[in-house]
Amino acid sequence: MPPASSARTSTRQPAAHGESPGVALYQQVKDHIARKIQDGSWKAGDRLPSENELVLQFGISRMTVNRALRELTEQGRIVRVAGVGSFVAEGKPQSTLLQIANLASEIRARGHDYRCQVLSVERVAASMEVAAALDLRTGESVFHALCVHLEDGVPVQLEDRYVNPRIVPDFIEQDFAQLQPSEFLVRNVPYDQMEHVVDAVLPTREQAQLLEMEPTQPCLLLMRRTWSRGTPVTLVRCLHPASRYRLGCRIRADGNPVFG
Repeated sequence: MPPASSARTSTRQPAAHGESPGVALYQQVKDHIARKIQDGSWKAGDRLPSENELVLQFGISRMTVNRALRELTEQGRIVRVAGVGSFVAEGKPQSTLLQIANLASEIRARGHDYRCQVLSVERVAASMEVAAALDLRTGESVFHALCVHLEDGVPVQLEDRYVNPRIVPDFIEQDFAQLQPSEFLVRNVPYDQMEHVVDAVLPTREQAQLLEMEPTQPCLLLMRRTWSRGTPVTLVRCLHPASRYRLGCRIRADGNPVFG
């Protein structure tokens, strides 16, 4: 009787899956699963074949299959539940970088519930960084608002905003239970310039607590500044758990954004 390893090797059928023999075995499994998700054969929430089924299907080791599933999990393509199985992950919401997105509208357009928790709105002394960003003197009075945005009860953004009181003197007097700070600003303060900078960061312990995540998990930090007639209006840091959100855009060859 041939050894078990020979029997297992003989059952591999990469050609049946359209795989190239030169591709690493774990990558073949990843590509197979990714294609099924991409072409709609497996939809969000669908259960994937078990590790044992994939071992038999590809004729490879359980360790190799496990690596493929682990990397797909790290990339946010699938979710693994101990003792239950692996499932196709919900697609991450995506927000554009080329305009000021209305987060509430985006979430509701997906048929999900939107909620904004306004944690604080106060007048504070501008730090050196904030003063430089808003073209103010260090220690000069600025407005500060801190909000958490939730999709179906899950935090997807921590908004940390500073507003120039010279441009928006009545900001602190608003009822933000009715209209969130970003919506108020877009409706009432026309801007003619905008700057976006995106970084990958780890949240502070306090930020992680507000976003209901582990402080060891990465976040996307979108920093935005807007100007009106050459004067800075607002500086905002939007922190997104990377596993729940993504930022992106589509542009034409001439550099103009594509909407709709």
